[in-house]
Amino acid sequence: MRGPLNLWRLIRTGATFQRSGAMSVVLDAVDAPRSIRIAARVVGWPFAFLGYEGDPTMPPVTRALTALGPAYIKFGQILSTRPDVVGEELAAQLRVLQDELPPFSRDAAKKAIEDDLDMAVDGLFSSFSEPVAAASIAQVHKAVLADTGETVAVKVLRPGVERAFRRDIDAFYFSARVIEALLPSTRRLKPVDVIAHFEGVVMGELDLRLEAASASEFAANTADDDGFRVPEVKWFLSGRRVMTLGWAEGTRLGENAAIDAKGIDRVALSERVIQLFLSHALRDGFFHGDMHQGNLKVADDGAIIAYDFGIMGHIDAYTRRVYAEILYGFIRRDYQRVAEVHFEAGYVPADRDVDEFARALRAVGEPIFGMDATRISMARLLAYLFEVTERFGMETRTELILLQRTMVVVEGVARSLNPRMNIWHAAQPVVEDYIKSSIGPRAVARDLAETAKVVARFGPRLPGLVEGLLVQQSQPRVDRAPKLMPVRVFWASLGLAVGAGAALAATLLG
Repeated sequence: MRGPLNLWRLIRTGATFQRSGAMSVVLDAVDAPRSIRIAARVVGWPFAFLGYEGDPTMPPVTRALTALGPAYIKFGQILSTRPDVVGEELAAQLRVLQDELPPFSRDAAKKAIEDDLDMAVDGLFSSFSEPVAAASIAQVHKAVLADTGETVAVKVLRPGVERAFRRDIDAFYFSARVIEALLPSTRRLKPVDVIAHFEGVVMGELDLRLEAASASEFAANTADDDGFRVPEVKWFLSGRRVMTLGWAEGTRLGENAAIDAKGIDRVALSERVIQLFLSHALRDGFFHGDMHQGNLKVADDGAIIAYDFGIMGHIDAYTRRVYAEILYGFIRRDYQRVAEVHFEAGYVPADRDVDEFARALRAVGEPIFGMDATRISMARLLAYLFEVTERFGMETRTELILLQRTMVVVEGVARSLNPRMNIWHAAQPVVEDYIKSSIGPRAVARDLAETAKVVARFGPRLPGLVEGLLVQQSQPRVDRAPKLMPVRVFWASLGLAVGAGAALAATLLG
């Protein structure tokens, strides 16, 4: 039964874009060819009456996305950070999706707080404002604690938002399966896996207890980062649908005139945004996955304040090293090494030509260097990268989706502060520092020490394993127990343990 419902949902999506006037705006923004424009008008115009009307006071695209629901709003938020892709005018229209959506009532917010915390709002706060920011999933109220007088930010989920997201995600799954069935060439991009990843991220964002935990961990990781702050979590005032943080006083990162009026250097600020993101991703493996202007402020002293921790990214140590080597190779313009890293990590099928792949990467990377950053078309660059990945059979890496998406968003934020900024120049010191600390003799010794710890946990079992191996070797092949550790694995593990111990000792004594 869901198939017809999802098909109907997608039809209404196109009809809503047509009815709101957003279809022509989007086609203009992407410079669609005349044939596509004609097809969109012929197909869309007769069904426009099926679309949602939306708020006629909003610009067309914003009107369509808000009418369609929170999942579509999330997509618009991403595009709002990319004026180089969608154009300045459309990006400005979409920026209201970050935290300027129509709010729900203060009374509804109070009721949600009381239901979730089982405490009366009037007893918790001496004042509780009207919404100060409203986004796709939740809205924020400014409040003052009754017992201490401290000003806090109270985040409350929108009523019914879980059900709305579920409906949208079901439609996205349906469209992904249809695309895979009708266009087999898209299967390497794993559209269904991408939607599954999106679903996991979104469903985690709908439990504010998880967001509070993320904020706490992020604050601990970044406590020593100069020029960066995370508000304190108020755990006793946080639950599944409510989260309370210390109030972040500052100017929103998208308000350039106000930043200039305070004498804050926007060029330095743009570089710091890039460097902080890379530092968190590479050093900690835990980064803010929704770093658009609506989630960042700048304090009067120039420090960046982050909030809204519903989407956080995590990447393991191995993936961080691969990612850093790829970035480092681009920075050094060593395209051969970048290509080799892709093959070593299994990102490109082994039967492809590494030298040819290196030449393709050079065609992507060279336009970035030695050119005025304002002349680089990110839209064309992304389009060419897509062609390269298709030609070499690269599959979508679901573990890197959020990292790649956030990188695009962060660059968009940085460019909004300084249109002439060069992402590679800003990234270089952070990536070089990570390479020095993570790829070299000390890193090898550290890895061996970690391996020794893992092998040491099997210490009490080693006599039994040895005895089992001896029995296994003495028995006829057909009688050997299939689940015992192979001899070569045992000796390799023991060798690793000894080698790790030696390396660790050398490191400590040296």
